Amino acid sequence: MGLIEQNPSQYYTGSQSYTPDGTNSNALTWPSVMTPLIWDATATATSFNNYKVFIDNVEQYPTLSPYYTTQSLATTMASGVQTQILTLTSQPVVSATQTIAGNGYNGTPANPVTYILIGGNNDAVISVVGASGTGTLTSPGTGYSNGVSYSLQAGLGQTAAVYTYNSVVTPIPTSSIITIKLTNPSIWDNYGSYSYNSLTDIVNNFMVAYVGMDKLIPRCKRSDVIFHAKRGLQEFSYDTLKSVNSQELTIPPSLSLAIPQDYVNYVQLSWVDATGVKHIIYPTRLTSNPTQPLLQDATGQPTQNSFGENNESAQALTDTRWANNNNLDITGQLTTQEFNSANVYDWQWWKMAYGQRYGLEPEVSQKNGWFTINEREGKFSFSSGLVNKLIILEYISDGLAYDMDTKIPKMAEDALYSHIMHSIVSTRANFPEYIVQRYKRERSAKLRNAKIRLSNIKLEEFTQVMRGKSKWIKH
Repeated sequence: MGLIEQNPSQYYTGSQSYTPDGTNSNALTWPSVMTPLIWDATATATSFNNYKVFIDNVEQYPTLSPYYTTQSLATTMASGVQTQILTLTSQPVVSATQTIAGNGYNGTPANPVTYILIGGNNDAVISVVGASGTGTLTSPGTGYSNGVSYSLQAGLGQTAAVYTYNSVVTPIPTSSIITIKLTNPSIWDNYGSYSYNSLTDIVNNFMVAYVGMDKLIPRCKRSDVIFHAKRGLQEFSYDTLKSVNSQELTIPPSLSLAIPQDYVNYVQLSWVDATGVKHIIYPTRLTSNPTQPLLQDATGQPTQNSFGENNESAQALTDTRWANNNNLDITGQLTTQEFNSANVYDWQWWKMAYGQRYGLEPEVSQKNGWFTINEREGKFSFSSGLVNKLIILEYISDGLAYDMDTKIPKMAEDALYSHIMHSIVSTRANFPEYIVQRYKRERSAKLRNAKIRLSNIKLEEFTQVMRGKSKWIKH
């Protein structure tokens, strides 16, 4: 049921800071209160994940010097609490062997000498003792790393110097600060999360409170509870829960947009003008989208392919004609051209404002455009006047598109428990009918309460809207 466990810094910034231990590997225990917000147990700094690693406010990558940090994420259980340990490891400079053409050395082998490795104009100077040995690169040229320990492998007098450079690890100093920070979408998901419970918590709470000895349901499989909880969540999502998703999209020249991945039904489509105001786009009965645009022969019979199946056109003619129509021919909207054409219309605003034109259909007498749902292509299709318009697509999902961590509003929690209880009782053979009906009525009452609570009707907002209803319009 949980109380607030995140401190303000974790909640508002979605981050946690650590002090390095000065070694090459730092194991960071992500706070258990933030654990549910990290989902990818195999995440790396270059793979898709919902957090980032910063050292002294600089985002880290395996290719970023001087630490070249890589990361691994492990999940553990401690005292029944799931905890994730993020290990940051400083990687060495990759070892390699290179051959440099040109002079191999400069000096005498008996004393400390300077070897000049020459590759074109990119000179590198390394000081070693003897014919071979280990020395420090003192003057790096292009392609060399300063401060890295090198081993010379070529003999004296060689015209080519072959060398390898050793692995050097730079640990994160203890004076630095390591910060693990969630990405913005995860921070946004965390905001307001206290008003929700996950579906996993709902199932766990139900098993504890309603199933067991001396309870109404003596025993029940967890899989049964999960099934009825998911079914209840689906039903609640359609008309009870605040499960409306919205996407901001631009209508392309093709006048069609793909249906969202977790789409169940649309709520509203509207285009947005330059001031940010929405204008509702209505569905239309004027046209439709054929699901089988068949190809016909000269006699009108549908043609078939070699498999005996009907041949279909890639594009329905109905869709093409609808996309090419002029909306003004349907809406009857007048433009400046009609106003100025031989004074056919008396276009003074005070006359036009009183509805002087008759015979228009109110259903189509609007300029916001229309949409249809093309079931054949799985897309929304729009009328021609909406091309390049910015639209907002609001739609309903069933809340089960991703995982068991789906959020359930706490205001509907009790209603979901009642739904699970009634569903289990009504499918058991040994429960009297009066018990089943009792829990059916209880489910209905709690669902009604949840709808009222989640409708979020505020008396002050309602009164503010109704003030305009008593306003007299004077002519």
